[in-house]
Amino acid sequence: MTTHSDSNDNSDMSNDVNDHVNDHVNDHVNDHVNDHVNDHVNDHVNDHMNDHTAASELSPAELSPALERLHSHLQSLGLLEADGILEYRLEAAAKHNSTYAAFLLDLLDEETRARRQRALHTRTQLARLPRGKTLENFDFSFQPSIDERTVRELATLRFVHEAENVILLGPPGVGKTHLAAGLATEAVRGGFAAYFITAHDLTVALSNAARDGKLAQQMKVYLRPKVLVIDEVGYLPMDEKGASILFQLISTRYERGSILLTSNKSYGEWDTIFGETTIATAILDRLLHHSTTINIKGESYRLRERKKAGLLAAPKPQSVVKS
Repeated sequence: MTTHSDSNDNSDMSNDVNDHVNDHVNDHVNDHVNDHVNDHVNDHVNDHMNDHTAASELSPAELSPALERLHSHLQSLGLLEADGILEYRLEAAAKHNSTYAAFLLDLLDEETRARRQRALHTRTQLARLPRGKTLENFDFSFQPSIDERTVRELATLRFVHEAENVILLGPPGVGKTHLAAGLATEAVRGGFAAYFITAHDLTVALSNAARDGKLAQQMKVYLRPKVLVIDEVGYLPMDEKGASILFQLISTRYERGSILLTSNKSYGEWDTIFGETTIATAILDRLLHHSTTINIKGESYRLRERKKAGLLAAPKPQSVVKS
């Protein structure tokens, strides 16, 4: 006869057996599922890696159609630098396993750099600036009358942004043209158009254009640049027509573009340049309203170099005449 206690023991044993069987089955199923999932993932990854490797090892003949289309698109878009370095950058990207974004950024960086360089070269050519006259090679120590801090401030190009003028005064050879050209060079490097011309050549060109009925067309040449350098004002006198045309140009550029002007005459002597006080006053009024004046006093650079080269003889002592 089975007691109630025996029945309970049998039930407990049955439960233990069932738990054990279930645990074993579950472990086996989980292991099988995990193995299957892992195998599937590994196969997928391996297939992807193999596809990537195979693509990177395609022969030039197999890549040719795609490359030809890429070159065609780059050329039609005017991306000439990118077009020229495409194969080299593709090889570098494959070698370093670069991302698509990194490859594209690298290609466009080179295109942007080349375009900026070409634009700088074009602006420099159009500016017609004297060669070798930059702020880097200007000898400030030779002209202590020049406040270098003022020149460095001007080199930040704030005066260009605000359409202000810079007038450099002083005797011949003290560095007026050098400073004007140097500041214009900084403007060109900063992305602005500039143009350099002597006052004599400017008035001759405008006077000839006026005679031929093309003054408005010629005037645009000197109105278009953001920075206009007018060199050597006062070295040669102007007739009434030339002075009037120069005033028209300066008046039209007023508060629209900057003028860098050099002169060997003080402002009080400008009436001798233009023939009369009225036109001189009108020109000065437009120039000086928004401007910086740099008045240079010192020895001529050219005389210094001639002295160094021994081309200037020492003055002969004067003989003393006794009465």
